[in-house]
Amino acid sequence: MSKTDGQLEQEILHSWEQNAEAWVGAVRAGAISSRQLVTDSAVLQAIVDCAPASVLDIGCGEGWLMRALQRHNIAASGIDGQPSLVRAAQLDGLQASLLSYQELLEQGPPQSAAMMVANFSLLGCESSGQVVAAAQRWLPAGGWLLIQTLHPLQVCGDLPYEDGWREGSWEGCGEGFVSPAPWYFRTLESWLALLQRHGLSLQKLMEPLHPQTRRPASLLLLARQQGRVQA
Repeated sequence: MSKTDGQLEQEILHSWEQNAEAWVGAVRAGAISSRQLVTDSAVLQAIVDCAPASVLDIGCGEGWLMRALQRHNIAASGIDGQPSLVRAAQLDGLQASLLSYQELLEQGPPQSAAMMVANFSLLGCESSGQVVAAAQRWLPAGGWLLIQTLHPLQVCGDLPYEDGWREGSWEGCGEGFVSPAPWYFRTLESWLALLQRHGLSLQKLMEPLHPQTRRPASLLLLARQQGRVQA
């Protein structure tokens, strides 16, 4: 019997629980080359270009992006659904809160922010929709949502180019990882439709290139809240 979306979403959470320590070590050691070469600087530059006064890092992990934003004098807070990652960020003096994506949608963020950022943290089907809906509900008028995700044309492989669950992998992340999480593949059309469905207007689409392969290392979608919405 095939697994339900809910079961697969739970597998994502369980995998991150198992791999939290390995992830903190890999990020802080700079062990993931694509991040060092391309994607970390790409998301940071996209944020800085918007000059937000404050940012909420959704799926903040151990907090690297919050630390980077503070160096740019941008007030940063974060949420994550994995307690060990939140504790790692808090021990580093960062403003991180334990909050699921559903709780973010229903309750709002712990601190208001002019921009919400989901940096490789939209891995599920329903949970990704919850984050985009939360941005539409809780961002102020003119607020930004920035998503960085795997580039669909680069990661589709030999499978059909259509939405659906895929097997995960920790390849390229270093040692100590177990039980990779499943993840929900979206086409580019599907990402754009998700934003449109929740009333967010796409302002910019970016495809940062890997300096060695000259192929897109990721996809960045910058969208904006066009009108104030009653929470």
